[in-house]
Amino acid sequence: MGVFSKTVGYLKDRLSKTRAKINSSLSSIIVLGRKIDDELIEELEETLISDDIGVETTDKIIDDLRIAYKKKEIQKTDDIIPFLKNRMKDYWPERDRQLNTAESGPTVILVAGVNGSGKTTSIAKLAFNLSSAGNNVIVAACDTFRAAAVDQLSIWSERIGVQIIKHKQGSDPAAVAFDACEAALARNADFLIVDTAGRLHTQQHLMKELEKIKSIIAKKIPGSPHEVILVVDGTTGQNAIAQAVNFTKSINVTGIFLAKLDGTARGGIVLAIKDQLDIPVKFVGLGEKPEDIAEFEPGEFVEALFGTK
Repeated sequence: MGVFSKTVGYLKDRLSKTRAKINSSLSSIIVLGRKIDDELIEELEETLISDDIGVETTDKIIDDLRIAYKKKEIQKTDDIIPFLKNRMKDYWPERDRQLNTAESGPTVILVAGVNGSGKTTSIAKLAFNLSSAGNNVIVAACDTFRAAAVDQLSIWSERIGVQIIKHKQGSDPAAVAFDACEAALARNADFLIVDTAGRLHTQQHLMKELEKIKSIIAKKIPGSPHEVILVVDGTTGQNAIAQAVNFTKSINVTGIFLAKLDGTARGGIVLAIKDQLDIPVKFVGLGEKPEDIAEFEPGEFVEALFGTK
């Protein structure tokens, strides 16, 4: 499919800020020889919430921890980290790690997100990695509202060697989507990645335009879009939840691309997104280069967060 997967060592390096924050806060609580009691568990609960894992998700983890302690499944502080790791890994079933593809014809990936989320770079990463795996990839520049958006995607497409379908700035985005679908069919594309105008989830008129693009794609290529990816800036923390909720109301988001994860200490939001929304994080952005992308692997991600294997 692609060449997204990275080693645990790579993820550890790129998630250093989040890991440092988590390890620092946990090390002040989980002290060698300290007794597990209500006070320790309450401190642990506060720490997990502050690490952007979220209140609801943390409540579930802490409830499980209390039960495990009462059952004597954990008896000393050394047991806490392994318990947390295993509990976090249990959140994601196998299906969450798969990119939905078409049974025949081009797979259409509709990409949405607010301005500044890293959407254009994330599209370039997806296109580059899919193309590197031997796929025929086309990108559609349907972000005709923002100044220079078409130019930026054009520069990326030339740099990574994929085709682009575009109109002039200010053109009808739906018309670009229509032409892109025709091109994907005529050129036997394996993947069509459709960029859309960055918009706030509160801008209803722009959300309607997004719905229109999705409708046109579905008419031109039955069964599409096969994936609706929402690019979320990893530095926004809990605000990512609100974005995902509102975008899903309009376009039924099927997966999250969590961008800028290397530059934030708020990587714990991955757990909150899965638990509160049940929208799988499918990709994480870990740098500025086209190859700085990883297909989300829960086990490797959790190991990278804690810095242990």
